[in-house]
Order: sequence, then C-alpha cells, then structure tokens
Amino acid sequence: MQTDSIQFEPLAEDALLLRLGERVDAATNARVHAAVAILRHQLPSLECVPAYASVLLRFDPLTWCNANNADPHRALERAARVALDAGETVHQTSRAQEIPVCYGGAYGPDLVEVARHLDLSIDAVINQHAAADYHVAMLGFAPGFPYLLGLDPALAMPRRNDPRQRVPAGSVAIGGAQTGIYPDELPGGWQLIGRTPLRLFDVTATPPSRLAAGDHVRFRAIDEDEFHQLKAGQHR
Repeated sequence: MQTDSIQFEPLAEDALLLRLGERVDAATNARVHAAVAILRHQLPSLECVPAYASVLLRFDPLTWCNANNADPHRALERAARVALDAGETVHQTSRAQEIPVCYGGAYGPDLVEVARHLDLSIDAVINQHAAADYHVAMLGFAPGFPYLLGLDPALAMPRRNDPRQRVPAGSVAIGGAQTGIYPDELPGGWQLIGRTPLRLFDVTATPPSRLAAGDHVRFRAIDEDEFHQLKAGQHR
C-alpha cells in the first residue's frame, strides 16, 4: 500500500490520525481496513480504530521516544509508512452476521413516510433494504453503533428535520446514503424503518459489541410474533 497519499496528523500525545481520503465510499473504506490489517500485524502494540476514511492510532508515547528522536509521533509515522509501503497482504477476517428486523408499524414509525418520499411501496422499501449486502464501515456516534455501507441508492433518504430525543434500542434507520442500528436508547435524526430484537451492545459481554468493523451484514424481515420470541429468548 503506497503511503504518498496518506496524511499523518497528531491528535494528542498518545494519538496519531491516518487520513486515507475524504470520501465516504466503499473503495476508500476498503483501503482503511487493509491498512488496519497490516498495522495490527506489523505493529501489534498499537490500538487501531478504523473510521470511514481514516484510522486512529493510539500508542504509548514512551515506547516511541528515544535519544535520537524526541517526537514519538514522527517515530510512529516512519514505522507506519514502512509497514504500509512494504505492501504485505494480510488476510482480513470478517464475520457474516444476520440481523432480524421487524419493519414498519410501531417498530419503524418512519417507514410510511420513507416509502411516500421515495415513491415506492412499503413492501418495495422493505424488500430492497433486506436484499442488500452491507459492510460495517465503522463503529461510532455511540458504543456499538454500526455505520453500514451498501444501501441501495434508491433508498437514500434525508435525515429528519425534527430529531427525536429518544430512539428505541435496536432501531434500524436510514440517514442519507447510509443505514445503521441504534444499539441503545439514544437521541437521533435518522429515519426509523424497523427494529431488531437483538442486543447490539452489552458492556458486560466479551466483546461488548455484537458487530465489529469489517463484518458483513444481511437483514432478514420478521413479523411481530418472531420479534417477541427472539427478544425473549436471545442470548449472545
């Protein structure tokens, strides 16, 4: 991986940001995850946190200070460039995750308006949303909140003009050209089209987040009865 186009930006005494682009797209995000795989393999002491087009590196400054270089950011940048420029291909492991969703009604209060705005039937919105293959580009906004790439462009939807103060946990939503899942009760302005009974984030679990950056996700439409059955009997 050539690093000529990668910008390195110190964020704190123990943090360095790698910018691999400016766009939110699958190609840029794929470079992000490839860089993370290489850095985790070559420099395992680093904590690598992927975003859409950047990687946050957390590190121990004392480990990267020496008599010849008092700036740990520069030392880490050189080591990261060497690792990435080497071009070593590292196998990236990803999991396939199925997320059951009860669409519409009380579980997706914005579904009717989304269908009307897009000039589609409700069934068409559900079928197109559930038919896509999604990729977890990053986790952010709140612990365990997955930003998913892969939404059918025909389903892109503006965010609400009046964000909700409370969005129920498990809500599946569309915001712009993205879809995501609220892992807990949170404020939010995305369009709510359904809800999953699965618990996405549990601070007592290992790992606490059901989904991880790099996972592949498919949604499966379920009815209200199955929603309650899964919610009552779910375990991680």
